[in-house]
Amino acid sequence: MEEQNINEQNNEENAINLYAIFFKYLAYWPWFVISVIVCLILAFLYLRYQAPVYNVTAAVLIKEEEQKGSTSATSPLAAIQDLGMFSMTNNFDNEVEILHSRTLIKKAVNELRLYISIAEDRMSGYNIPLYKTSPVNVFMTPEEADKLEAPVKLKMKYTLDGKLNVEAEYTLEEEEEEISKTFDKLPAVLPTPVGVVNFVKNDSLPEPMEEDMRLVAYINAPTSTANGYMENLTVEATSKTTTIAQIGIQNTDKQRAVDFINCLVAFYNRDANDEKNEVAQKTAEFIEERIGIINRELGTAETELADFKQRSGLTDLTSDAQLALEESSKYGQQRVENATQIQLVEFLKNYINDPQNNGEVIPSNVGLQDQNLSSVIDQYNTMIIERNRLLRTSSESNPAVINMNAGIEAMRHSVQTTVESVLKGLNIAKIDIDRQARKFEGRISNAPLQEKEFLSIARQQEIKAALYTMLLQKREENAITLAATANNGRIIEDALADKDPVSPKKKIIALAALILGLGIPVGIIYLRDMLKYKIENREDVEHLTDIPIIAELPRCKKPEKGAIVVRENKNDIMEETFRGLRTNLLFMLPKDKKVILFSSTQPGEGKSFVAGNTAVSLAFLGKKTIIVGMDIRKPGLNKVFNLSRRAEGITNYLADPDHVNIFDMIQHSDISENLDILPGGPVPPNPTELVARDVLDRAIEQLKQRYDYIILDTAPIAMVTDTAIIGRVADMCVYVCRADVTPKAGYRYINVLRDEKKFPVLATVINDIDMSKRKNSYGYGYGAKYGYGGKAYGYGYGYGYGYSEAQKQKSNK
Repeated sequence: MEEQNINEQNNEENAINLYAIFFKYLAYWPWFVISVIVCLILAFLYLRYQAPVYNVTAAVLIKEEEQKGSTSATSPLAAIQDLGMFSMTNNFDNEVEILHSRTLIKKAVNELRLYISIAEDRMSGYNIPLYKTSPVNVFMTPEEADKLEAPVKLKMKYTLDGKLNVEAEYTLEEEEEEISKTFDKLPAVLPTPVGVVNFVKNDSLPEPMEEDMRLVAYINAPTSTANGYMENLTVEATSKTTTIAQIGIQNTDKQRAVDFINCLVAFYNRDANDEKNEVAQKTAEFIEERIGIINRELGTAETELADFKQRSGLTDLTSDAQLALEESSKYGQQRVENATQIQLVEFLKNYINDPQNNGEVIPSNVGLQDQNLSSVIDQYNTMIIERNRLLRTSSESNPAVINMNAGIEAMRHSVQTTVESVLKGLNIAKIDIDRQARKFEGRISNAPLQEKEFLSIARQQEIKAALYTMLLQKREENAITLAATANNGRIIEDALADKDPVSPKKKIIALAALILGLGIPVGIIYLRDMLKYKIENREDVEHLTDIPIIAELPRCKKPEKGAIVVRENKNDIMEETFRGLRTNLLFMLPKDKKVILFSSTQPGEGKSFVAGNTAVSLAFLGKKTIIVGMDIRKPGLNKVFNLSRRAEGITNYLADPDHVNIFDMIQHSDISENLDILPGGPVPPNPTELVARDVLDRAIEQLKQRYDYIILDTAPIAMVTDTAIIGRVADMCVYVCRADVTPKAGYRYINVLRDEKKFPVLATVINDIDMSKRKNSYGYGYGAKYGYGGKAYGYGYGYGYGYSEAQKQKSNK
């Protein structure tokens, strides 16, 4: 239950604090109105000069090649793939990175000339982009544009009669320069130190010009333009289970964004097709080279055969020789095929072992009969292509590339081993075929030597002819492969722009302007409060100390004479305020205690004013009250109560208690019959020693016997030690601070008094609050002003008051 009461109390305090904060800021409502209006105007101007940006999206299906299985279960490639070190398939993430690569984007930028932007130059509002709708087209080669230090700005005026006025601003060696020229007609050329700019009339405008137009063009470096497009380009998978990539681009022109996406996909497909056709292109080069060689050799063999027949007059063979010839021809055909395969394999061996072809694909589909060798070569070529694609978007130090290089090296060794094995098998087969052929050649050994020579020449001609025919067939097959290559990416959703722009968002900016308009005054007020070093209100005091605040005294009008503002039987604000102070004072004062000390941090805070009016308020309560001026360095009660007698006071008794009666120093106040005043008296030369004597204790004891309450008006306790010494006779200390006068740093001295327990009871009063600066919890404001403010204390006055020499000596004692 106790915890619940504490929580309810805390909630109530929080509610009160929020309520006070609300009214604190409400007092500055004109600031908020002006700030909101200014921010909304700035937001309107910002929106007016910001070109709308649209989001354009398209969906592209990325095709993935199926992984080719290895024909050899024990091949090194299969083992590496099983370990998951690399993949032979087109990785979808890699394709996404390729679509988002700077190299590909730059190709699209150069193709569409996006590094040159033209807009209509308007005096008010944003410049309207003129993509393909400008009456004048501007051109600079990408090579020259890529060398620009900074963008080239072209201000143009194109008239109805075809004249063009150009002002070009460019940067050369970090210095800005300008050139202007007028052209009577187009096309025109403007040579500049940073490049040549061409101007061409746009004849494809949908509507002719109706008036002169002011244009502005910017020529940027294609690389920086590509970087800008790369930042605004997004390529993401539509889901985890598909290979569909959604391409999005933000641009100020819808058609420009659509063309960019289409061009980007076109270049992506072109590069992918070039990479796919790399093997076929190498094979075509190999076949063309071999066709040329075989064609020359075949021509030579046919010429030799014709010359031999003409020279020897060979017509026909005998039937026995014909039979032997048929069998010999059978093995001769096998020799032809065997020799053909040996030549192909030896060529591949030389091609693979050549260091210049290291890292290049190996020609395939050239007529090899060994399927295992063809399969291994295909796998090796696929790995080479995959590594080249990875290198387009990464470096040699990429772990995936390193693993791929290891796999390629292993696969290359496997290819070399397979070639050696196939070549060895072909040579063994050749020996067997030669042995069988020699058996039949022996049967025709009796044939004429001319016939044997004829067979030798004919055999060479047949080998060349068969090889030539096979190469022609492979060339056609390879040409079909090149023509049948399919695109890697297919657009399944055409590029389409959103209806509404993505930026600037008018509602959000308007809301932000409204919030900023409300936040700026709050921040200024809060910062101003943070930077203020003087106390202004109750909140400042509560932040500095936890000492109870027993009153907040408003500023009021100073009386013509004196400084007493409390009057009997009156209910004005000052009377009510001091009644509240009196009530809180008596509540905190222990029972049967009478001595109340008033002090402050520094002079001019109104402690004498507060002490005097508090004494008057106690007197009006019917209590016998005396106020003692214990600020003996600069007595102030004379001014507060407008006293006529100023020469005698408490210092007379403290200096010579044996010869001075303290009650003779007391003056009766004409304000109330219950109020007496004991002024400070003449300023002594040793005030600290004077108040430190036990004479002060005897004086207070005498006053306690006659008065209900004793008010001590002392010096500023933070500046002199007098008050701290006088504090031994006080039952309570009221620490006065003054709004807009007391420094916060100095006021913290009250915490020192609290921590050192200098006084039994300690309270504070806030004096001279300008109530016109705030509203209280009921919503009304106090407009009365009180101009009381003491002069700065002048310690070090001359002590020329009328003490006798004997009195001075006693006082010094």
